[in-house]
Amino acid sequence: MSRFVLRRLIQMVPVVFGLTAVIFFMIHLVPGDPAAIMLGTRATPENVAQLRRNLGLDEPLLVQYMIFLRNLATGSLGDSIFYREPVLGLILDHLPTTLMLATSTIILAVIITVPLATLAALKRDRLADQLVRAFLLVGLAMPSFWVGINLLLLLTVRFRIFPPGGIGEGFFDQLRHLFLPALTVALSISAVLVRNLRSSLIDTLTADHVRTARAKGLSSRAVFIWHVLRNSAMSTVTILGLNLGYLMGGTVIIEQVFALPGLGQLLLTSIFGRDYPVVQGITLVYAVLVILVNLITDLVYAALDPRVSLD
Repeated sequence: MSRFVLRRLIQMVPVVFGLTAVIFFMIHLVPGDPAAIMLGTRATPENVAQLRRNLGLDEPLLVQYMIFLRNLATGSLGDSIFYREPVLGLILDHLPTTLMLATSTIILAVIITVPLATLAALKRDRLADQLVRAFLLVGLAMPSFWVGINLLLLLTVRFRIFPPGGIGEGFFDQLRHLFLPALTVALSISAVLVRNLRSSLIDTLTADHVRTARAKGLSSRAVFIWHVLRNSAMSTVTILGLNLGYLMGGTVIIEQVFALPGLGQLLLTSIFGRDYPVVQGITLVYAVLVILVNLITDLVYAALDPRVSLD
């Protein structure tokens, strides 16, 4: 397995290098001049040109890209145009909130998915199954930001159960602040996961190896956990890994709705301000996180399926 992990990490290098080029040139093709935005509408062309020279924005794009690569090779993502501080420091300040939100979302998604999919599979075509399938349709149809706004109105404004936004102080206070945004994203992801896991459970329940396990006298719980759920979860783990890419992008809007000081909020602010170094750095971090998540997904899949060899 160590060779597999090492090989995948080596394969990341050209992928990340290609991503840096795509990210850099696409961002610079977006209309808007950071210098003009910083100085405002009353700035003279001479002032704008002077600020562009000070920021290095008057250099050719290829030269700017080589400077970006040189900084990246030394572990630096450059300096923010607006914040006037290292981009890496800004990202490290905001990254914990995004990671906590992503982790909380995954945990809630699993807590929602497994019981609902199990109930629907064991009660196939009955009332419980129909209710679960109705939940799937609603979850797939509703945008995450709309769900988040309604949860805020219901559980924060009306019943005052959860705080209106922010991250709070202290571990348990932060969990309380993160519950609603994590639930918002988890409901959308769970709709996809429940549908997949339900179908897999129904197919596995009638498989030959399950009948053999029952014939050996194993308890119903042991048969379901070790022979039905474990085998059915393999395809769901793959889909969860694919949806984590959506999770990283989906948190951008959710962080804005719930006023969370994460990477998503920093990214939106930087996009509107044309803060190229920050946008490049955050996008690159998102890309690396998605690649690492796919690697972890492959490792989990191999742990669930002994037939898969990573060597």
